[in-house]
Amino acid sequence: MKKLLALISGIIVIIVCLSLGVMRLNRTENTQTNSSSKKVLNIYNWGDYIDPQLIKKFEKQTGYKVNYETFDSNEAMFTKIKQGGTPYDIAVPSDYMIQKMAKEKLLLPLDKHKIKGMDNNDPQFLDLSFDKHNKYSVPYFWGTLGIVYNDKYIKPGEITNWNDLWNSKYRKQILFIDGAREFIGIGLNSLGYSLNSKNDSQINQAYDKLKNLTPNAKAFVADEIKTYMQNDEAPLAVTYSGEASEMLDNNSHLHYVIPDDGTNLWFDNIVIPKTAKNVKGAYEFINFMLEPKNAAQNAEYIGYATPNDKAAKLLPKSITSDRQFYPTKKQMSKMEVYADLGQTYLEKYNDDFLELKMYRQ
Repeated sequence: MKKLLALISGIIVIIVCLSLGVMRLNRTENTQTNSSSKKVLNIYNWGDYIDPQLIKKFEKQTGYKVNYETFDSNEAMFTKIKQGGTPYDIAVPSDYMIQKMAKEKLLLPLDKHKIKGMDNNDPQFLDLSFDKHNKYSVPYFWGTLGIVYNDKYIKPGEITNWNDLWNSKYRKQILFIDGAREFIGIGLNSLGYSLNSKNDSQINQAYDKLKNLTPNAKAFVADEIKTYMQNDEAPLAVTYSGEASEMLDNNSHLHYVIPDDGTNLWFDNIVIPKTAKNVKGAYEFINFMLEPKNAAQNAEYIGYATPNDKAAKLLPKSITSDRQFYPTKKQMSKMEVYADLGQTYLEKYNDDFLELKMYRQ
């Protein structure tokens, strides 16, 4: 009996020792994992939306390894962050999506004491309706939605507003961004209505009017617009100002027009998702991008307008004096920022847009 008890005691001691060893190993692995994750910064951004040299500079300056992933729509970005599979430390959503993400509690409130350079931004780009007091976001880029035309096919001054797009001579010639807010917005703007209308009668009027525009569509596309326009394969397109800037650099026959009847004024801002694992690194990246020299380099590379006033002063005058891409306050007074429509009207805009694309066919 004593031998049996001794054997049992020995087994218990062995089990305890093994358990302690496993616990120590797990603690070591967790420590190594946590330590490793602190040296990695996961960034989720639009495609081709940062100068790659800046990422290399940031890595060299901080010792972080940047994992850079891209998305092609605010909605795709929102879905992936909400699912929480990848713990992104930085994301760059647009205005209305920042508002939506904040409502869904997907963002960390910013600790302003950890941010250096917020006052480098022009005050007109701070404290905006989609994020009052910049509780969750830091300005990154801004711009407009407008029309690019090729002077080989269209005379200067022939296109000045959205209503000009309905001309029957443009049948199957216009490239449109494949986006509901943009296309439905053209209809609303052309009628003098808000881009954020939740008035069923106004939205239905826009839908009916857009039915007469769809025959003029050559295609509803995304990044392909740049290739088509740069290669003279379409006479005109609806696109964003930064995309237009790149097109104009590559084809001297292209011109960008901000419609007289109003348009979308958009803002893309940097946020820290709630699931971030490297919050310290996120603040370091924000501060890095707020440095005027870095922000200027990024703006010159990307082609979009920078909200960083000190950075803008470092850019060539030929860039910042170009009213196609740095519009005046008078021009901006006719522009409107997209707001979060809520699920019901977001679905209505999307459904109307899908029907209009099918109607065209």
